[in-house]
Amino acid sequence: MAESKSDSDFLKEFYIPAYIFDDVTEISDVPDAPKFPVLVFINSKSGGQLGGDLLNTYKSVLNDHQIFDLGEEAPDKVLRRVYTRLEKLKQEEDEFATKIHERLRIIVAGGDGTAGWLLGVVCDLKLPHPPPIATVPLGTGNNLPFAFGWGKKNPGTDRISVLSFLEQVTKAKEMKIDNWHILMRMRAPVEGPCDPIAPLELPHSLHAFHRVSSTDELNVEGFHTFRGGFWNYFSMGMDAQVSYGFHSERKLHPEKFKNQLVNQSTYAKLGCTQGWFAASIFHPASKNVAQLAKVKIMKKHGQWQDLHIPQSIRSIICLNLPSFSGGLNPWGTPSGRKKNERDLTAPYVDDGLLEVVGFRDAWHGLVLLSSKGHGTRLAQAHRIRFEFHKGAADYTYMRIDGEPWKQPLPKDDDTVVVEISHLGQVNMLATQNCRSKSVNDVTSSSTHHDGEEDDDNSDEEDSRYEGDEFRKFGAADTFRVPEEVDISQLS
Repeated sequence: MAESKSDSDFLKEFYIPAYIFDDVTEISDVPDAPKFPVLVFINSKSGGQLGGDLLNTYKSVLNDHQIFDLGEEAPDKVLRRVYTRLEKLKQEEDEFATKIHERLRIIVAGGDGTAGWLLGVVCDLKLPHPPPIATVPLGTGNNLPFAFGWGKKNPGTDRISVLSFLEQVTKAKEMKIDNWHILMRMRAPVEGPCDPIAPLELPHSLHAFHRVSSTDELNVEGFHTFRGGFWNYFSMGMDAQVSYGFHSERKLHPEKFKNQLVNQSTYAKLGCTQGWFAASIFHPASKNVAQLAKVKIMKKHGQWQDLHIPQSIRSIICLNLPSFSGGLNPWGTPSGRKKNERDLTAPYVDDGLLEVVGFRDAWHGLVLLSSKGHGTRLAQAHRIRFEFHKGAADYTYMRIDGEPWKQPLPKDDDTVVVEISHLGQVNMLATQNCRSKSVNDVTSSSTHHDGEEDDDNSDEEDSRYEGDEFRKFGAADTFRVPEEVDISQLS
């Protein structure tokens, strides 16, 4: 932090006076409008004790009114109340409130599920001046914070650490990030359940998928329809199965999961015990992606086309950010030859395209640890459609931004359809260490995160292995399906 400013002078640049939040507090001795007014949302349950400690520290350096515990109040209610109040003050020609409205930023502290929850709410509310969002890494993977330069290690919770983070907020740049809508529809089964099965019970901050109500425009009589949204990734297969086991274990024994390093170690052990490192033995070929689903993709402007999935692929990831599984980049940067022959580009977070990547097993995933490593690149798409038919498996595992569930598959002669489509964008705050790239970056088309392109031949390697062996889920209740999605095709 700059030595020319005292702590108190520095904090004034973030401080929002109480009268902004309610009409009970009298307006008195209001300072000049802050340059970086912030609303701080903290999941007090994240990071073991860290969430609660961080909440107390922020309350000690800023106004209590601008700090919110997500365990106490949902962000959509908070933002509706705050923006309604700001609009009222603006109509009363309150110049201070007008500047707050124009400059407002959000800080969210929690895991990827918590961050995604905030992003979904901001997107859904369609605010006149959507505030850019900075993310504090308090989870296990922390892919969202890492992708935008905020790190992946749980931060300090003392006053100095908080001031240091706020200093980064003053220097951060704004970046757009794509938002993705996911819709699942199936005919009401003759027997057996079809609702997504959560790993025991998910905390309220991890809502990514839920059944629509009978009055929802997407509801179709005789069918069950679910929808939600994501920012980082949707995955299906064995990686989601391991994640499901981790979340179930953490819910059963929360006392064992109060340290990020311990959490990551436990996750790795589950990968071993569930056979992710010996998938050809423990994971039957009947549960490989190609056996479970027919996959179709649509380029940015085009028709549906079938996507070939190698028979050995056991996990498929639809990726929006260049960060997965604690900061790894499954897509990498395609070489010049790949760009020309397969029309593959670097992963931009605002290009309206998802990167679709496949993995055979955990050993395949270890290639990501090398500087040029990546998974099996399958496609880049504007929309993706999975069609699950009655077949070899009764269920599969799915995951949205770190939130896994067990999905029952058809027992009768019908199809479960999952369709992912582009919904919109929100503003993120990114530091100078940001790993995400924008289509608007001057040099993004010719540079890689670390200045290297990948090997030319690794995408085709799977040909050698052919024949081998929610409680409620929805980032916000108001998630809407994009107008261009043909709902009738999902029946």
